[in-house]
Amino acid sequence: MAKRSKSKTAKIRKLLAKNPQLSVQELAQQFGVSNSMVYNIRAKLKAIAENEDMQIPVKQIFPVKSDNVNAPAHYTDGGIETIDYIEAKGLGYHLGNVVKYISRAGKKGTDLGMQDLRKAQWYLTRAIEKNEFQSPTR
Repeated sequence: MAKRSKSKTAKIRKLLAKNPQLSVQELAQQFGVSNSMVYNIRAKLKAIAENEDMQIPVKQIFPVKSDNVNAPAHYTDGGIETIDYIEAKGLGYHLGNVVKYISRAGKKGTDLGMQDLRKAQWYLTRAIEKNEFQSPTR
């Protein structure tokens, strides 16, 4: 399974949070983006820092734009991408799909998530049949 890379915005945001002294020009050149993009990210980080006491949700400062290829909204809600959780837990193909379908159930389509739950059930049955699960301690 290929690892999905973080968006350039997320990478810049993370780097700026750790190293606020980095110049806009350095970051723009390093990530191949415009200076204005870096300025906007820096301004939003500053707004977060200044407004922590005001309890402004981060989503209002960093609106989530759905990227149906790199970060689909139905996999990124809750603060962690489903793929990151699956990889962190070392789940295989079948169990990873169980988590994927459960995490997106009801967030896509009009069947209230039943199709996703049936798919999760199918993959779980398949994992049991294949005895796929290997404990990390084994």
